[in-house]
Amino acid sequence: MLIVPESLIAGLVSPADAFAAVEATFAAMARGEAYNFPVVREALGEGRQYGFKSGLDRAGGQLGVKAGGYFPGNAAKGIINHQSTVFLFDPETGRPTAMVGGGLLTALRTAAASAISIDRLARADARVLGMVGAGHQAGFQLRAAARVRQFDKVIAWNLHPDMLPKLGAIAAELGLPFEAVGLERMVEADVIITITSSPAASLMSAHVAEGTHLACMGTDTVGKQEVEPALLGRATVFADEVAQSVSLGEAQHAVAAGLLDATAITPLGEVLTGAHPGRTSDREVTLFDGTGVGLQDLAVAAMAVKRAEERGQGIRVEV
Repeated sequence: MLIVPESLIAGLVSPADAFAAVEATFAAMARGEAYNFPVVREALGEGRQYGFKSGLDRAGGQLGVKAGGYFPGNAAKGIINHQSTVFLFDPETGRPTAMVGGGLLTALRTAAASAISIDRLARADARVLGMVGAGHQAGFQLRAAARVRQFDKVIAWNLHPDMLPKLGAIAAELGLPFEAVGLERMVEADVIITITSSPAASLMSAHVAEGTHLACMGTDTVGKQEVEPALLGRATVFADEVAQSVSLGEAQHAVAAGLLDATAITPLGEVLTGAHPGRTSDREVTLFDGTGVGLQDLAVAAMAVKRAEERGQGIRVEV
């Protein structure tokens, strides 16, 4: 088994690598060549969440599980709040093949999924990017979005405004003007990324203009909620996986309220394979409910292992 420590990941997997790996995974899911196993997720108290996401990708030859969660007290200890490790197995024999640090990989694959949705669903003339949330993941989201669209400006809101300057510094690195705004100003955005851990909706339907694309990336647990259910009711909704979207994603609230039928949600992979046309008009509101599926983690972890083996890196152990 090859151990690929967290310290090596940044030098092994680029944002472009993550984009390609996640895109291939979504397409494999749409073709029925890959599927996720049921998610196990538990609340540990004091805001802590721990769980397992796993799956099998026959096309990619990947079988495995990511173990980890969200520990909000970590920031005070000098470590990131999201902690995870990915374990890969030989799908033919079940033999463990790799143990991979999952912290940066989780950030990269989440940002890649959002960027894929923007690339395929946002209007070609999208110029203003709206960010709702300014935590650790927000910077990855901003960089990934800027790779697929030529934005002219970034506007951002966060529950704690003192966190916004760090996001503004990333925008400056990208050469993008940045402005902190109230949520009502999100109506100016052509693309909106929500990346919070909110238990209640912040972004309302009235804050979103016609023709906007939204990538809702923060809701991945029963009870979390970033946007008003009415917003999903007026949007064409896409998801990384429909079942997970309905059970623990943003769609859980809209479906429960009778504003959205689960059968109306389209897997994003179907847009990649051409089975669904994606956006059909410039006035259509499109929304990607990105819950984060285990197959995404396996794909980027397998990329890290491939790069490590090519470069003779990592730690080889017998188990």
